[in-house]
Amino acid sequence: MSKDSTPNPLAQQVIDRHASGFDASRPAEVSRQHQRGKLTARERIALLADEDGFFEFGGLAGPGPAQPGSDPLIAPGDGVVTGVAYVDGRPVALAVFDFTVLGGSNGVTGMQKVARCAERALLDRIPLILLSDGGGHRMQEGLDSRHAAPGSPLLQQLVDLSGLVPVVSAMMGPGFGVATNLAALSDFVVMVRDMSTLGMSSSPFVAAATGENLTNEQIGGADVQACNGVADIAVDDEPEAIDAIRAFLGFLPSSSEEFPPRVPGIRKPAAVDLDEVVPLSSRQSYDVRDVIRGIADEDSVFELREVVAANVVTSFARIDGRPVGVIANQPLHLGGALDSPACEKAAHFIAVCDAFGLPLVILIDLPGFLIGTAAESSQLSRRSGRLVFEMGQATVPRFSIVLRKGYGAAYIAMGGGRSYGADLALAWPTAEICAMPVEGAVDIAYRREWEAADDPTAHRKSLIAKFSSNIGAFEAADGFGIDDVVAPSDTRRLLAEALSRVAPRRESRVPGKRRTISPI
Repeated sequence: MSKDSTPNPLAQQVIDRHASGFDASRPAEVSRQHQRGKLTARERIALLADEDGFFEFGGLAGPGPAQPGSDPLIAPGDGVVTGVAYVDGRPVALAVFDFTVLGGSNGVTGMQKVARCAERALLDRIPLILLSDGGGHRMQEGLDSRHAAPGSPLLQQLVDLSGLVPVVSAMMGPGFGVATNLAALSDFVVMVRDMSTLGMSSSPFVAAATGENLTNEQIGGADVQACNGVADIAVDDEPEAIDAIRAFLGFLPSSSEEFPPRVPGIRKPAAVDLDEVVPLSSRQSYDVRDVIRGIADEDSVFELREVVAANVVTSFARIDGRPVGVIANQPLHLGGALDSPACEKAAHFIAVCDAFGLPLVILIDLPGFLIGTAAESSQLSRRSGRLVFEMGQATVPRFSIVLRKGYGAAYIAMGGGRSYGADLALAWPTAEICAMPVEGAVDIAYRREWEAADDPTAHRKSLIAKFSSNIGAFEAADGFGIDDVVAPSDTRRLLAEALSRVAPRRESRVPGKRRTISPI
């Protein structure tokens, strides 16, 4: 080897030290991870980050001292790979837990590295991405008050980041314990079926504490937690999870101080005939997702929490390249009526959209709030207030379209008409807007009248027909409770025009007020 080609000993030492933590230096551990059907932490980073787009820090960090009596720990990177990654050209702070190192357990040094990622997200105003695959607190360190007593600043840091930058948690394996706490403070949670779990504690601890003999999958599997509303989306494999993260980030700015990214170019909607979607009979159902596809750019709809509270649909979408958040009542489930899970789902979605500047498109078709003892026992009386709270707090533009039914206080809670100063308030010709269903009102308020008539049935029908003629879309426009009645096929054009000119934010309604108190 020539003198010029001889590596500098110090530079070589740096290379060798870093290489000891790479997959190529740990073939046995990598092989075991692959046998589990899972990618390694570094393979996941390669899948997410742009080519040559990962800049690691903390690669040479190691575990703290084990508790007295334990063997010294060998833990490359202390079980978590951290750094700044570029995803579709934009930087993110990235922490990827490494199951091949002590089962991905969370050690003191490793959690300091994650806290460093949160710090970078705060200072650099970039998203924080957590890819979790681990077993919670590390036993070898957790049974020592010198380690446990200081607690951790990480949860406080995630609270600081909330609403400032997008925070994402992807569960790529066991996620009980700390990973669950982190996911609870994330804006987007994705889980992989038959691979990931999420919950307060795993099967052995649950059995010991409660006597319930359940598998980890039964306690906190992907589909279980998607149905619980804990996970935003459940996917079939790791590449799909990475794609979901990339799609989610694509709708949002890197921080709330920026504007949502607009996709340039001419855009067209899906091939949906909006004039034919909503049946003329209010007793016939339809899928509101067809309406969303008809007003959104083609292939731009990204639905969140699809399987929980199916009576309301929450989706990101783009209209003429501009990201929006869509909230829509779903007549296929409970007739679109609002219950507690639907109110909470919609309220959280509004908060995310408002934090990151996505205008709200609200599609209304609901008979009201759910009523009865089941609704009351779910605290709907208070939880419906969370929807009102978030709608009233929002500073982004909002556009409401009454597709069909807009009844009672639920119509107001959904932002119908002038309720929250909509930037555009429209109705389709199929709309019916009133304080309550006509039939019920006639049966309650006019029962004595129609029962006393010569032909009670005919008189009741005549009353229903008379009042029904007063609740249509054109009557709403005549009273100027809405801006206009429009053909469904013209809705997208009007939304695109409004989006092109409205101010991105509204000023605070009550300057100087420190905070508003959520009902929940």
